[in-house]
Amino acid sequence: MNFPEELLYTKSHEWVKKEADGTVLIGLTDYAQHELGDLVFVNMPESGDAVKAGEAFADVESVKAVSDVFSPVTGNIIEVNEDLADAPADINEKPYEAWFVKVGDITAHEDLLRAADYEAYTKTCVNE
Repeated sequence: MNFPEELLYTKSHEWVKKEADGTVLIGLTDYAQHELGDLVFVNMPESGDAVKAGEAFADVESVKAVSDVFSPVTGNIIEVNEDLADAPADINEKPYEAWFVKVGDITAHEDLLRAADYEAYTKTCVNE
């Protein structure tokens, strides 16, 4: 498993990358994509949609199940990674490059974990 130090993580297995302009990118962790299996479909939100910390903003379908993707922040979606709609397998192949949305106007966020804390947390997540 890969846990890049420069990212922050949620207990629902999303990663957050803070950008220099104050926005954040959100994606699924390597752990999440591994547990889900081969992803075959992504249901994406629209640019301009509001997101709320702890609430689902997208879902992914794998050969195993459909799973929600939760927002770690409250704000507004300013960009959607449209490439994922055509290539959901990118999440499996390069989970830390395959971001879902860029969010700005952030007013709140969930408790975010540093890489070492998230890695330790994943060790407790047997058959969630």
